[in-house]
Amino acid sequence: MMSLAEFALDWSSWVGTLVGATVAVVLVSVAVIVVRFIAGRARGRSAWIGDLERRIRVPAMTLALVVASWIVCATTAPAALSWWAVLERILFIATVLVGAWLLSTLVTFGMERLMQYDSRRDATSAEARRRQTQLTVLNRLVVVLVGVIAVGVVLFSFPEVRAVGTSILASAGVVSIVAGLAAQSTLGNLIAGVQIAFTDSIRVGDVVVVEGEWGRIGEINLSYVVVYIWDERRLILPCTYFTSQPVESWTRRSEKILGTVFMDLDWRVPVDAVRAKFMEIVEGSDAWDRRKAGVVVTGSEGGHVTLRFTISAKDSDDQWDLRCLVREKIMTWLQQEHPEALPVTRVMLDPPAAGSDSARV
Repeated sequence: MMSLAEFALDWSSWVGTLVGATVAVVLVSVAVIVVRFIAGRARGRSAWIGDLERRIRVPAMTLALVVASWIVCATTAPAALSWWAVLERILFIATVLVGAWLLSTLVTFGMERLMQYDSRRDATSAEARRRQTQLTVLNRLVVVLVGVIAVGVVLFSFPEVRAVGTSILASAGVVSIVAGLAAQSTLGNLIAGVQIAFTDSIRVGDVVVVEGEWGRIGEINLSYVVVYIWDERRLILPCTYFTSQPVESWTRRSEKILGTVFMDLDWRVPVDAVRAKFMEIVEGSDAWDRRKAGVVVTGSEGGHVTLRFTISAKDSDDQWDLRCLVREKIMTWLQQEHPEALPVTRVMLDPPAAGSDSARV
């Protein structure tokens, strides 16, 4: 009868490698199943746990498999092979990159949770938009930093690259020149993006007029800003544009805004009647926030007078709708009730002279 020692597994053999790999896959699978089960049970009480599990499932499982493969290979037959150093380097690089992927996913999830929590408390004020912008830029900055560190760790794991890097860093003059050249383009936009986020010059959701276009700040990235134009076009500008060019903001301190409508009318326009009709129109509209409304004559040159209608609204969308409503209603009312107030062009013809040919006819 064979003793137990005769059945002992030789882990340095390829059979031991196969068994170790099988055990590693089973353990990782069991861990994934357990985590998904716990997350499923907790999803009813805390929805964020299920969301977190869904986000990190792939990178965490990949990292666990890579680390398990590294451990199995280092303790079994592959460790004795001549190409083990190459395989170990590959597993190290994979571990660093997948670990950076997992860390970036966790950072992004945490930032998004903070933004969601903040938006539930206050989603429309200028202060809320400022916080949202800062968290968005900070999230992207941290993700880029994690990626840069991961790539740096991978590169410096090679002795040749480490030697080159040490010699370059020792030369302060070369580093200064490279940094200066880079700062004019990529680093310049990166620094401008951080400046935009933390100096509160513009925020996500701000209504702006840029390059003659009206729209909202839709995205603030590390190197560029996307303006959502009202007709669904997208205007993409580098971050340095907003730190070096004037930008018209309609929501710097508040969403509230005044709007004006100008009309050129005939001198016979009944101003008091127009003023009464204007107040009737704005009082019947939900878009008016009841802060200000008025009609004044701002011009009387040439063959017409200019009436300015001033109206206030809680935001730019309501203000636009209210301006269009006032313009349409006043125009229709004048056509129906006071056609004499509509602008006309008068031409005065002098009578012909007594001795002219037309006088003899």
